[in-house]
Amino acid sequence: MQFAWIVPVAISLLMHFKAEACGKENMTATKLPRGAAEICDKGKMTANTSSTVQLGTIVTLSCQLKSLQHTEQCRIAIFFNSSELNTSYSSSVSTAFQVLTYGKHVFTCKIVCEYKKKLICGIDIESGTAPDEPRNVSCIQYGTEGHPTCTWDKGRLTYINTIYVIQLSNGTDLSCISEESLNKKSGSLALSKLNFDSTYTVAVAAFNELGSAFSQPLMFMLIDIVKPHPPNFLVEFENSSVTNCTFFGFAEAQAQHCRLRYRPLARHTWSTVASINIEKCTLHDLEPHTAYEFQVSCKIHPERGLWSDWQAYQTQTPEAVPTGLLDVWYRQQDADSQRQTISLFWKALSNSEARGRILWYTVTFKALDQQGYPGGEEHLTTQTSYTEVMLRGDYKITVTAENSRGRSPPVSIITKLGTEDLPSPQQVSVVAMGNSSILVSWKAPIRLTASISGYVVEWVDTQKGTRLEPKPAWVKLPASSLSTVISEHIKDNVCYQITVFALYGGRAGQVASVRGYSRAEAPSSGPQMHTTLRANGILVLWEAIPAHQQRGCITGYHIYLCKKDREEASDVYFVSNVSAPRSLYITDLQHGERYALWMTASTAAGEGPRGNSELIYLEGAGDWMTAVLTCSFLIFSACICSVPPVRKVLHSLLSVLVPQWQSKAIPDPANATWAKNYTLVKAELNSPSSLFPYSASSLEEPETIQVEEVLVKPNPTAFQDKLLSGSVGSKGNSEWLLESSSGQEEPEYRLLPSATDGEVQQQQPPPPGLYKRIVVEETEHTQTVSEYIANPITDTTAAYPPLATGTTEDHSELKCNPLSIFPTTFLTPKLSYEGSLTLDTVKICSSFPR
Repeated sequence: MQFAWIVPVAISLLMHFKAEACGKENMTATKLPRGAAEICDKGKMTANTSSTVQLGTIVTLSCQLKSLQHTEQCRIAIFFNSSELNTSYSSSVSTAFQVLTYGKHVFTCKIVCEYKKKLICGIDIESGTAPDEPRNVSCIQYGTEGHPTCTWDKGRLTYINTIYVIQLSNGTDLSCISEESLNKKSGSLALSKLNFDSTYTVAVAAFNELGSAFSQPLMFMLIDIVKPHPPNFLVEFENSSVTNCTFFGFAEAQAQHCRLRYRPLARHTWSTVASINIEKCTLHDLEPHTAYEFQVSCKIHPERGLWSDWQAYQTQTPEAVPTGLLDVWYRQQDADSQRQTISLFWKALSNSEARGRILWYTVTFKALDQQGYPGGEEHLTTQTSYTEVMLRGDYKITVTAENSRGRSPPVSIITKLGTEDLPSPQQVSVVAMGNSSILVSWKAPIRLTASISGYVVEWVDTQKGTRLEPKPAWVKLPASSLSTVISEHIKDNVCYQITVFALYGGRAGQVASVRGYSRAEAPSSGPQMHTTLRANGILVLWEAIPAHQQRGCITGYHIYLCKKDREEASDVYFVSNVSAPRSLYITDLQHGERYALWMTASTAAGEGPRGNSELIYLEGAGDWMTAVLTCSFLIFSACICSVPPVRKVLHSLLSVLVPQWQSKAIPDPANATWAKNYTLVKAELNSPSSLFPYSASSLEEPETIQVEEVLVKPNPTAFQDKLLSGSVGSKGNSEWLLESSSGQEEPEYRLLPSATDGEVQQQQPPPPGLYKRIVVEETEHTQTVSEYIANPITDTTAAYPPLATGTTEDHSELKCNPLSIFPTTFLTPKLSYEGSLTLDTVKICSSFPR
């Protein structure tokens, strides 16, 4: 065994010599003689080295003209790219150049005459390195019927042309295959078809002008490098058990050694079976209603060769009966005096607990007083909540989940009326933890500690209130837990109402509540307020800040009050009870002073900006006294004037205070000459339709009687006003009689007989716009009543026609024919007279208004 190394070394040396021989054959055509030279028509250019040199080599370059073809003004020069290296005015020139960079270097020889250059010849010098030893030589064949492919790493870049050759030997024959890949970092070459019985040796040789290199030989059999194709297979589940499955695979004929791995798609770890029979394999204890991924890989020999790539197959296992218990919570509220509303909430089962798709939930209500159905009332729902209005009483409520295979174990809760006998937890507190989490802690109730079976912590966004929807979030804890960190549905900058219940045998006791938040900031806006002035202060009302602008739990409100001429607030009121009605009554304000009012809201993070501002002004005491006295005087005057005796006294006082010219007699325009002439002409024109033709005596002015006005205490029974007024209409002539028996009764109108009946003559209204004084003389009683009508017409040039008079058997009438240009303002005078009314007893005086 001490000479075991001799065989590999001998094989390596043999492969080296054979590879060098293959390399020399390939390099013969491209190898240049020692010393490079380029011969051109006008001259030649040479180098003292070959056309390929290593980095740092000093190359001597020479240029020789064939004959002198230029004058003394021209010169010969050697250039590297566009840079001039050396020059001479003779027929030859030479220079030395050190190669400091990799790649091709181009040198040229030119004749320079003044500003013109003419090319004579040129030469190229390449700089590079010798090839590195090829490493990581490997060969692989895909499938049992393919061709092997060998690959290797070339090493560092040589910068010059390098040839790679694969030498393949089976111990007797040697073949050299040149690489055709142009990849500069790795090489690849396909071999001819091999057989499974032979042992092969592969080596890679690299050659260029600066040297050669050889890889370590690789020995293998075909079974070692063949990689089978991935197998095909199916997975089927047994009907009797949903957790067992059977594999049926199909692999290449020579690849019958396989392995298996599988996992649920929701996980990243695999379960592995090292060796399986590809034709049939059975797995046990799979999770029901779970998506699985199965992968199978095979190879030819159990200990040698390459594994095939993994072949994947995905499927879902069948459903099974649910095993999880529902997490149920409830709320109980009174609907009215006879009924109550019970709202149930529960959390959906996890996939491992549901073991299938939940089709519906069954909710059963059973009265504890044994009334109703013995088995209870069942209700089905597909939601995770249910609300029912029930008769007031105690119930046992059971909730189950059901899929295609069966029902989950039932979960029961007991609801009873009243929780006064079940104390609440003590000293509930919260701590903001940040990162959307809140720490809630409490102490056990003082009484009935031994009866506690657990605790429930419930939380809901305060802006959503205590409504049944959306559903609250909650967590159930054992009786030993007195704190918990809640994070489900918790958001930063949001205020939550957190409540803690103690469970007494599944029954919830009284509640202890507190507000909390995970992270808070100062409000982004201020409250919108409204003010109402009161007798001795102002009432301030404000609205809640919108939820997205509160940014935490509101801890209080600041109300600032300052006088208008000041910049700083003189008074600041703080309202800490944010759960109370949002109002504040401010008193002790100065009357007659102007105030500015605004307010802000605060959280634990600080005070927010101010909201709207309002200007307030309380009227002074003098203003209030003036208004009160004015109103009192007006009310007192109205009450006094409503008494008739007092009203008469006031009338007498006002008559004395009126100027004397107001009571002077006004000349009667009917006595004017123009009025008499107008009356004659008018009477002649209207004689055919008049019932009372004018006579000479009617035009005579009656005797004027001097009457003195005196104030006499009125007798309600002595006066009776009567007015007979004619009205002309298109539907006929009809007359109305106004009668008033006393000053305290409303006027009464009745229709007079038509003139066609021969009882009453047609009457026309008296001329409008006149001032009239009517004097009634009576044998037994004499009364004087004056009525004045304010005439709005200021035209004093208007003429007034005389009044026509006449009598009837029952009463006297007044008839006149006014001009159409006069207004129709008319006021009925109040008078009382018994018997026939004639012009002898009544005098009508008309005058123009002053």
